Amino acid sequence: MGQKQRSAPQRLLWAQFDALQMGSGWDEEDIRKPQILLEDAFGDSHPGSTHLAGLMEQAKYGVLESGGFPAQYHTTDICDGCAQGHDGMNYILASREAMCDMIEVHGSVYPWDGLILSASCDKSIPAQLMAAARLNLPTVFIPGGSMRPGPDMTTSLVAGDISLRQKRKDAVTEREIRDYKLTGCPSCGACSFLGTASTMQCMAEALGLTLPGAALMPATMRDIFAAARRAGRLIPKLAEQGIRAGDILTREAFENAIMVHSAIGGSTNAAIHLPAIARELGIVLEPELFDELNHKVPHIGNLFPSGQRLTEAFWFAGGVPYVELLLRDMLHLDVMTATGKTLGENLEDVQRDGFFERNLGYLHNYGLTRDEVILPVEQAKEKGSIAVLRGNLAPEGAIIKYAACSQEMRERKGPARVFDCEEDAYRAVVENRVEPGDILIIRYEGPRGSGMPEMLMTTEAIVCDERLNGSVSLVTDGRFSGATRGAAIGHVSPEAASGGPLAFVETGDIIAYSVKNRTLDVVGIAGRELPPQEVEAVLAERRKRGIVPRPPRKGIFKRYTSHALSAMQGAGYDDGAGKGRNA
Repeated sequence: MGQKQRSAPQRLLWAQFDALQMGSGWDEEDIRKPQILLEDAFGDSHPGSTHLAGLMEQAKYGVLESGGFPAQYHTTDICDGCAQGHDGMNYILASREAMCDMIEVHGSVYPWDGLILSASCDKSIPAQLMAAARLNLPTVFIPGGSMRPGPDMTTSLVAGDISLRQKRKDAVTEREIRDYKLTGCPSCGACSFLGTASTMQCMAEALGLTLPGAALMPATMRDIFAAARRAGRLIPKLAEQGIRAGDILTREAFENAIMVHSAIGGSTNAAIHLPAIARELGIVLEPELFDELNHKVPHIGNLFPSGQRLTEAFWFAGGVPYVELLLRDMLHLDVMTATGKTLGENLEDVQRDGFFERNLGYLHNYGLTRDEVILPVEQAKEKGSIAVLRGNLAPEGAIIKYAACSQEMRERKGPARVFDCEEDAYRAVVENRVEPGDILIIRYEGPRGSGMPEMLMTTEAIVCDERLNGSVSLVTDGRFSGATRGAAIGHVSPEAASGGPLAFVETGDIIAYSVKNRTLDVVGIAGRELPPQEVEAVLAERRKRGIVPRPPRKGIFKRYTSHALSAMQGAGYDDGAGKGRNA
């Protein structure tokens, strides 16, 4: 290949280097080739990871075909779905940091010539992309694809309705529960709605780190294995060209990703993960950037939960490349990608290859046309999908996914019902102790409060309750699942555990928010509306009491909650200088 091996100088320092590799099954020819690290999230933890070793096997073949030699490492992830409703959820976001650190270790001790990554889901994808940014090697990412649809085009989120009715007397049958368990997750791959897992696959592609069209391929179809093989063939060539992750992950690439996110109606968690990835490169993605671009970009993805269709249909309709094609006049088409070509060149290649026409027949199997899944720009009913709100309750900002929120719930005023943890709020919903029109406050659930768990159990309980759906809003310093529906405002910053205003709201205070005006405020105390200065005076007086003490912690949970940045800064570790690690 004509490329100098990065590890050549180290091999001369210590003869055991080569001996150890040969003791692992390599031969004398292998140790002279470009060495490629294959790092995946394979494990038996959930459907998004269980198939990744098979994808990486194909990538191995591709590396070998192109003259490199692959070594496979595993840093598995954990599943939000298995963590719902108990303290395991508090470790989920912290796992992103742990995975990233472990991949950094794997990629740093040995001087690799290139890096292939593979994951499907919520925290493993951003963890791998953060590590790619940190290691700055020639890199290709292989998304783990989409799970098959459930019966009647349902998703695993049927769990929300089932779980609520399980807790109410005679509201569900054993047959319903068993049928859901047998059909809720019918295959491997990421859950088939546009949650955080599917969103982050799309973000990896929009950033330029995947092959065109790789995000959200059906996980059981031949296409995903062929794509993995192509990625393996590609990485030694990228290494020879010297194209590194940092050459791809530019500010312009992040702007492209935010625009794609806006167009498809992606998860609010991308507003945490994209800044965290960018921070590893010294790039700051201001909250205002998300808001600015969401004012401009048409929302064209008709994807559940903010639309009707599932992720498999999205890929059949043309996936991320088709969205990029529709947005091409807004995107930075000259950015470099993992193919060694620019985004503009990739789109031309995809069109010539027939990708946009080839899979439409699969879509027709479901009786759908492309325009029912990815709307033509002129049919878009609104711009963007998320908004950044600010006010005396969120001086640094908060996030709402208005695309998954009805028009009448985008501006509300109502009494606060305050809870210091999600479990208490969830029980109040289940036990019918929440009234229509209430604005639930769930606090001490931010990064430093309890690791920033997601609130899916509570948001699903609200939207599955006919008495509350369409009238109850939720405001929290925690985060939401990408599957969240309804008026859900998260990432409130500063968080309660850092002494933010959310810590000093009391039940009965009046909360008002407006998506149109981008505001979130306490406008009244104890049921009576007051001028802003009087509200501030009351909050200042309450602040003297201090916050609710956090319980003792240990291990990674202590390290994360003691050092995490705010959600509006990506919720990564603070390096002590206020900029975050590697900023």
